[in-house]
Amino acid sequence: MSKNSWPSRRRHGRRIYQQNPWFRLRDSNERYDPGALQSTQDSGPGDDESPSTSSGVAGSSSVPDLPGYYFDPEKKRYFRLLPGHNNCNPLTKESIRQKEMEKKRLQLLEEEDKQKKVETSGSSSQMSVMASMLFPSPISLCSLAHELRVSCMQRKKVQIHSSDPSALASDRFNLILADTNSDRLFTVNDVKVGGSKYGIINLRGLKTPSLRVHMHENLYFTNRKVNSVCWASLNHLDSHILLCLMGLAETPGCATLLPASLFVSSHPGVDRPGMLCSFRIPGAWSCAWSLNIQANNCFSTGLSRRVLLTNVVTGHRQSFVTSSDVLTQQFALLAPLLFNGCRSGEIFAIDLRCGNQGKGWKATRLFHDSAVTSVQILQEEECVMASDMAGKIKLWDLRATKCIRQYEGHVNEYAYLPLHVHEEEGVVVAVGQDCYTRIWSLHDAQLLRTIPSPYPTSKADIPSVAFSSRLGGFRGAPGLLMAVQRDLYCFSYG
Repeated sequence: MSKNSWPSRRRHGRRIYQQNPWFRLRDSNERYDPGALQSTQDSGPGDDESPSTSSGVAGSSSVPDLPGYYFDPEKKRYFRLLPGHNNCNPLTKESIRQKEMEKKRLQLLEEEDKQKKVETSGSSSQMSVMASMLFPSPISLCSLAHELRVSCMQRKKVQIHSSDPSALASDRFNLILADTNSDRLFTVNDVKVGGSKYGIINLRGLKTPSLRVHMHENLYFTNRKVNSVCWASLNHLDSHILLCLMGLAETPGCATLLPASLFVSSHPGVDRPGMLCSFRIPGAWSCAWSLNIQANNCFSTGLSRRVLLTNVVTGHRQSFVTSSDVLTQQFALLAPLLFNGCRSGEIFAIDLRCGNQGKGWKATRLFHDSAVTSVQILQEEECVMASDMAGKIKLWDLRATKCIRQYEGHVNEYAYLPLHVHEEEGVVVAVGQDCYTRIWSLHDAQLLRTIPSPYPTSKADIPSVAFSSRLGGFRGAPGLLMAVQRDLYCFSYG
């Protein structure tokens, strides 16, 4: 029989298949030795180019990045990626990324545990004197002082007391919001049976070494999603809570004024038994209460392509048509302006002295490249800070209408994440979609600290934080409160 006969070609093809590692890889479902492949490529004639290296998921620069496979640097073998597979525990890029993030989180927590405690105020003053000698610039000294204080913040669990201890063990924190004086904390908790429950935590007992607070609850439930929350000053400062609720089935969305006295009375001689006051406002994304005299007893809601200004006492409404959904709002205190952040990335201010006719009510216009999720006006009202869904945090000069500072490191892709600016302490605080709490210096945009979540990273467990210069009231100390899952933590800043 000739050499070109079928049996000869079949045996010849089998030898090629057995000798070539690439064919053996395609027939394997899980493992492959990269060393054999590397030696085969290195021994090949005329092969002067190095193989393509893997980035990110490969975990090693000395092994090739094979489409559809993942190289585990610990086990030193390839595993097949299964996109869209219906196995109970498939190996996917998402699970690999989750594993890497969890490893990083545990490393940061371990570093925090090893961190030394702040010794004495005397040693801190000595370091301040040394810093003043090394850094004569006030800005450099201020930045170093913030970095020193932030790096010494330690996580301590807060003991929460309630009339219903069983609820504390089952209800998970959705969000927390401190009032103006930081002596109360409004909470939205997810109930195990479905829906939400509201409460107010009294922070006056938040003193070291025993961090104990009391939660006041009310049997007021809702099975609708809470889109936005802010404190409202109707009878007195922070007398009510303003909530924007999504519509459900045949029930339209609404804005609800919830009296804080339904939970606990902070003004026994002034507070009267409050009643719920609801306004039928469908599809509200955001809300803000006005402390400006030009819009007294008014609140604003950001809707789909519209801003609605409502007077609580008279019921009068003004509507301003916009070109995009309004996701965040804040009233200025000195100037008669209402700042709005839109899904399109536009930030604009409404002049409250103008009517809603024509286009003269738009006072300022700024632009981000992605949807704006938070807008914060600085005290002098010459600058505004905004964050977006691209993870950008920018400080804008309103007079020059340009970005003067950018804060790097924030992570966000699609979530409505708030931004916390504290000029008295000179810090900016934001929680990213990766569940890390980051603290920047307000003056030079330096990232001072990255705080990992006490729990594994999850889209459903993004921490909610509150930072204040006086936690617990006027005599309180600066600190950061973090609510995640069923726990509340305090980071003393001093």
